[in-house]
Amino acid sequence: MSGTKSSNPIEITEPSSLNEQAAAALVIVGALVAVADRRVSAVERDEVICFIRDRKLAPHLSEERLRAMFDELAERLEEPDFANVVIDTLRPVSNLPLSSHLMELSERVAAADQDVDPHEVQAIKLLRLLTLVLPRAKPVGASELGPRLQAASKG
Repeated sequence: MSGTKSSNPIEITEPSSLNEQAAAALVIVGALVAVADRRVSAVERDEVICFIRDRKLAPHLSEERLRAMFDELAERLEEPDFANVVIDTLRPVSNLPLSSHLMELSERVAAADQDVDPHEVQAIKLLRLLTLVLPRAKPVGASELGPRLQAASKG
């Protein structure tokens, strides 16, 4: 792979859409566990897609889009900057209550191929730590708006 890829691993078609960012976070978690044992299987990818579909966590995204997102992220996770890819994907949704979904998905992906590899267990532990310590996204509040915007919003 070339070094020209940006640290943002996927193109968010609607940057303001927390739903799409949440879907990307779920997919990156599944992809990280899938690549941990160096054998990404179709059953692991299918587990990610079924998990998202069954819980209706990204109803606006097609299965094809989720599949493409998984494949792209799994490929990016084989690059030396994989940690940045994971953090950059998780950071925008760090304020959302996704931790339980992220951890459940990671465990399901590890078990999907009927062989939980020690590297997959390490990936799950890393994800658990990240969900605890990842810097929270900062919402833009009125105090951060310029005085003119504050006056305009009051008027």
